[in-house]
Amino acid sequence: MIVSTVNVNGIRAAVKQRSAENLGLLPWLKETAADVVCLQETRADDEQLADALAPTLADGWHLASAAPHVKGRNGVALLSRAPIDAVRIGCGADEFAEHGRYLEVDTAGLTVGSVYVPTGEAETDRQLEKERFMAAVAARMAVLLAAGADAVLCGDWNIAHTENDIKNWRGNVKRAGFLPRERQWLTDLLATGWVDVVRAAHGDVAGPYAWWSWRGKAFDNDAGWRIDYQLATPALAARVTAARTERPEAYALRWSDHAPVTVHYG
Repeated sequence: MIVSTVNVNGIRAAVKQRSAENLGLLPWLKETAADVVCLQETRADDEQLADALAPTLADGWHLASAAPHVKGRNGVALLSRAPIDAVRIGCGADEFAEHGRYLEVDTAGLTVGSVYVPTGEAETDRQLEKERFMAAVAARMAVLLAAGADAVLCGDWNIAHTENDIKNWRGNVKRAGFLPRERQWLTDLLATGWVDVVRAAHGDVAGPYAWWSWRGKAFDNDAGWRIDYQLATPALAARVTAARTERPEAYALRWSDHAPVTVHYG
């Protein structure tokens, strides 16, 4: 089983981006070996999403989605080569039930979630909302872990866990995405048994980053953030044979400000 996750930064933009060069999301989906692809920040309702992905669906992929409640924001989806046996939208908290931030499916004997954590903003109500969502996700993850089945939650968590997960960590210690309580939340999740499989595969090194600002030379200098994770249950994590970030070879080849994160589960 190969699982990929990517924040598409708008599904319609990702489809159109670099289309003249035969690049973009659709050619990537045509080429990928992934069995499941989790998408975040689709910024589209179900009809718009299906229309943007029409060529992919014609190739036989199965689609599940959680549309955003605010036009042009949020939205998560999941593509699977195998039939999708069950779909669950939302992580159990009424506040976020229709926000398009959490989607969970059962497919090919595996539970896979696509998660888009709010960006937040330190010392504001946006940060408090982010932390309420984090608490709701943690509660759902505890249920999944207790169930004992194989599960992996993939997505843009908008938190860099350690200094190895952000190039300019010194300049961001007071900013959302690298706040001590956010980082501790991830530490606590991992302490319960969930495994950050990309970090486990790469060890104690800088990166591999999966997000770079469009501005300046961030991409060229690899001044990125590792905020796109696959968190797997212990038995599933033990089956990982490879984990990588599909970083484009050049800035001009990018079709999102994020790169796909792909993990092979043997």
